[in-house]
Amino acid sequence: QVQLVESGGGLVQAGGSLRLSCAASGRTFKIYDMGWFRQAPGKEREFVSAINWRGDSTPYADSVKGRFTISRDNAKNTVYLQMNNLKPEDTAVYYCATPPVRRAVVPTTPDGYNYWGQGTQVTVSS
Repeated sequence: QVQLVESGGGLVQAGGSLRLSCAASGRTFKIYDMGWFRQAPGKEREFVSAINWRGDSTPYADSVKGRFTISRDNAKNTVYLQMNNLKPEDTAVYYCATPPVRRAVVPTTPDGYNYWGQGTQVTVSS
């Protein structure tokens, strides 16, 4: 089984920064696409960013462009989300996810992924 564990969430003031990590286990020989999603109370789970297995495609949601940066360390089987200039509207539970197979185009919707972490809470105060 594939297991994903997020970490790095917390409480931060507006304008501050956080770095989220997602460690994957259960895949020994292949590297797969990885994505970050978030869900605020009363809202649908929304796409934040993703990085394909080659590392040459990194789409971002318009709401986070210029502020968030996704990266990965394949040797550690870990994906990161550097979050700068955080805003109160960034408050949500952040989830990492990975699809079961490599895809021609990195997925940017929740139904493109089938393995999910438990999530890490990010709270941004005014």
